[in-house]
Amino acid sequence: MKAEVQWSEQVQNFASSLAPEPRRKLRLAIRRLAEDRGDIRPLVDELTGYNRLKVGHFRVVYREAFEKGVPVRKCLFAERRDVVYEVFRQMVLDDIRQAC
Repeated sequence: MKAEVQWSEQVQNFASSLAPEPRRKLRLAIRRLAEDRGDIRPLVDELTGYNRLKVGHFRVVYREAFEKGVPVRKCLFAERRDVVYEVFRQMVLDDIRQAC
């Protein structure tokens, strides 16, 4: 079953900030998530429950969900490989602290 792919505002802004060719590759890779295509891996430790999509030097962190019986891939955060996990991990931990 084909999944719906949703982009957060941060992912849209990140993609828009790239040069034309990397932007095209990133957008194409994200659209292919609907068909389970791409270099996809589950994340571990504090980021268990999230997955990453590798696109060259970029990573997209997303979470899978079901809405009204339809699989949805929610692309939450995109950034360069060297900072993506640390920044996203801190965002998740900050959200947990605020919820307590």
